[in-house]
Amino acid sequence: MSSHKREIQGVVVKSSGDKTVSVLVERKVLHPRYHKTVKRFKKYLIHDERNEVNVGDVVIAIECRPLSKTKSFRLKTIVSTGAN
Repeated sequence: MSSHKREIQGVVVKSSGDKTVSVLVERKVLHPRYHKTVKRFKKYLIHDERNEVNVGDVVIAIECRPLSKTKSFRLKTIVSTGAN
């Protein structure tokens, strides 16, 4: 079994209930036909055990066991706060 845990970095866009935040992750991919860099977005639910992040914060999350039907990442670090 692989022990590699995926890490994602994104901006907190919503507080989704107790100990949960919604994080928007942006990635840049090359368009297959037009060979132009385009942005792709995806939202992930992140487990925040101590309710320490706020909307606008940039965070890094690490993959973990499924905590609920839609939640498989937990908070690793807060890169920067939204009140910069």
